Amino acid sequence: MNIISIIDGNTKTAVNNRKDPGVFCGESEQPQTFISETSFVRVLFHADNFTDQTYFSFDSRAEQQFDVYLRYGQHPELYPNRRGEIVPGSYCERQFNDCRLQTCYVQSPAYPGIYPRALHCKYKLNTRQPFIKLYIENEEFNIDGQRCENIMTCPMRPISSGSQHCPYDYIRVYDGKNETAPVIGTFCGMGKFPYSIIGTSADLFVEFVSSPAGPLLNTGFHFNVGNWPAHVETAGVKNGSCDWLLNSKSLASGTEGIFLSVAHWYPPHTSCTYLLKGRPGEIARLYFPSFRVNRIESPISPYDGDCGESLTLYDANWPDDARIIKTFCDTFSKPMEKYDFVSTSNAMFVRFESKTGSYSGSSLYYWAHYDFFNATRFGEPVPNTECDETFASWKTQSGQLESPLNTLLYKRPGDRPNDLSCSYTFITDKRLFARIILTIESVTFKDNPYAQCSHCWDSRADKIIIREPNAEASKGHCLCRLSQSLAPLKIISRGEKIELKFIVHGRHAAASYFKQSTPLFKANYEFVHSPLCGAALLSPSTDGEIEFPSYEALSYVNPPRSIKCIWELRVNPEKDLWLHFDKIQFASRSCEDGKLEIYLGGIMDAYMTICGENVSYVREMPIFSATQLGQPRVPDGEPPPVVIQFTGSMAPARVAFKIAWTELFRLPRDNNGQLKTQQLEDCGFQCPGDTGCIPERLLCNGIVNCPTTNLQLGITNVSLSLPDDESIETCGNPTTGGNNGVVGPAGWAGAGLGAGLAILVALTCLVVVCRLCRRRSRSRDIHVPY
Repeated sequence: MNIISIIDGNTKTAVNNRKDPGVFCGESEQPQTFISETSFVRVLFHADNFTDQTYFSFDSRAEQQFDVYLRYGQHPELYPNRRGEIVPGSYCERQFNDCRLQTCYVQSPAYPGIYPRALHCKYKLNTRQPFIKLYIENEEFNIDGQRCENIMTCPMRPISSGSQHCPYDYIRVYDGKNETAPVIGTFCGMGKFPYSIIGTSADLFVEFVSSPAGPLLNTGFHFNVGNWPAHVETAGVKNGSCDWLLNSKSLASGTEGIFLSVAHWYPPHTSCTYLLKGRPGEIARLYFPSFRVNRIESPISPYDGDCGESLTLYDANWPDDARIIKTFCDTFSKPMEKYDFVSTSNAMFVRFESKTGSYSGSSLYYWAHYDFFNATRFGEPVPNTECDETFASWKTQSGQLESPLNTLLYKRPGDRPNDLSCSYTFITDKRLFARIILTIESVTFKDNPYAQCSHCWDSRADKIIIREPNAEASKGHCLCRLSQSLAPLKIISRGEKIELKFIVHGRHAAASYFKQSTPLFKANYEFVHSPLCGAALLSPSTDGEIEFPSYEALSYVNPPRSIKCIWELRVNPEKDLWLHFDKIQFASRSCEDGKLEIYLGGIMDAYMTICGENVSYVREMPIFSATQLGQPRVPDGEPPPVVIQFTGSMAPARVAFKIAWTELFRLPRDNNGQLKTQQLEDCGFQCPGDTGCIPERLLCNGIVNCPTTNLQLGITNVSLSLPDDESIETCGNPTTGGNNGVVGPAGWAGAGLGAGLAILVALTCLVVVCRLCRRRSRSRDIHVPY
């Protein structure tokens, strides 16, 4: 056997391989170059049988170290450790720190010449930032690429991966700091290396092994080290190498999170997941500012089918195939940039899958942004609408609402975006409540460059419209701004349904309101007027009454903790109004436990407030003139209604009252101050004290319809009540048309009999009262059986 050993270095040089130099064997007809690592080289030739067919020849020369350009590169004096720092006591173990491109050359020993035998070299590579990258693509690579020069006998071995393909010489790359890290790949062969290798961190460990004996042919490897600029700090929790939990708590309010496609190596059948998890009531949005779909360029395991790598978005918190939003594949998908993918719940699951694996990152290159939006609704969402909601009285009696909290709605799609329109419908049932109070607290729209707020109804300015179904526009409210002097604006429905429509111009919605936390309007609502209150709308009538509670409703209404009644009393035009409290009782003297408020002429402030502490005021109720009641809003229309509101903050078990009203016709006077008696046909009975007239049919009906008028006697402090429509002077002396007011005998007899019966009843009552006074008195309060 003929062999040659090359010993590089001796005991005096910094490095040497004299302990185990290995041997070269075989034949080599072409010149081969060995460039030593030291200034001392010894060549040993051994032949078991030296004949005329055994020969070798070589020549040598000395060169300056830095003159070997392929080994040290340009300006080697600037980078003294470009080839790494040698580990003391070793021949080819080197440490590379803080590598940047062109500052770290990882090479086989004796490069660019043939490498020695019996090598076991270790290279520890490090960069300042992840991801560390071996720039080896298209670099010449020759590790055990050919066992002999004769290509017929020894064909060239292409670059292969796997220990089974590399039994002799190989280079092995580990994804970490030492041999315990995962193995990225084992490589050998010759040619241009097809791809670079990117690690998952800032460290790689490279191991180079050559067999003890081999041909004098292979020239080894050379590559640069740097970091791949595809690393961003993702605000989330990482599980394993590429599984992330990205929650809204990790993001500052209004900010966006970022994650990138897998930019480092990964083995076949890799699955990387991203769970976007928001708070309850939030939704997740994902979009790609940059997205490219490439072919798989550096597969670890070949795959010939479709969709070797894919990215799937799920509208769920796990990979539910029934809720796929979108799937991107490497073979047929079109990338979608700047398109919003939005979940319907607070979670979105994103999964990247690869059947092939990769040495240098995914074929689906994307830059993903995500954020979360508060999609909490104040009412019940209406299906198949963007933002419509309903508020039903059988679900909640009162509450608040604002403009949509989800500001993603303001990001309108298309070149000519449609306006955003949201309808908030408040609905009740008269068996529960008959009316709705909607209070607008604030309206804060921004100036619209496309429309002004001068004419709200006709303008395309941002606005809210409040109206009841089938009502004219004049009876609704249109608000594009609300001044402090008018706020809050209280709107009381006449019926069981009212609608608030919120409209924002599409062209400026995103620029003005996207990701704005301030609500564009704020409002409160309350369902009022339960069946205990009776009828809510009282049509114009000459007389009538309001009685609380309505005893008819007690059989089917549950006892409320609080109650609010609003009666709307309409009065005929040019009529005065007199309210008479037939009975009234409050639970306590405190106005917080119950109060009555009377509003006149459409004025928002109460004209009169009555509660337990001032209940005596109702004894002398004033007459509300037609002027006080207000003029009709439209010609030949009705004046504004008189609104009577009762509010009780406790169960109204001891609250009861009865209010009777009468419309009075006030006769006009002539220039001399005399009544125009020619209009007496409209006045059946003139109330005393010139307080007005009432129709004749209201005489002697058991209800006092005329205001009480006292006549002051001038010489004493005694006042005398004037006869009204229920006085004995009016009702006790019936007249006939033929006797000129003279009472007949039958009339006097009837009057005497009546007086006798009255005296008898009075004596009986006196006896009963005296007996009862000796016993413990019982409460005579009105109790309502709630």
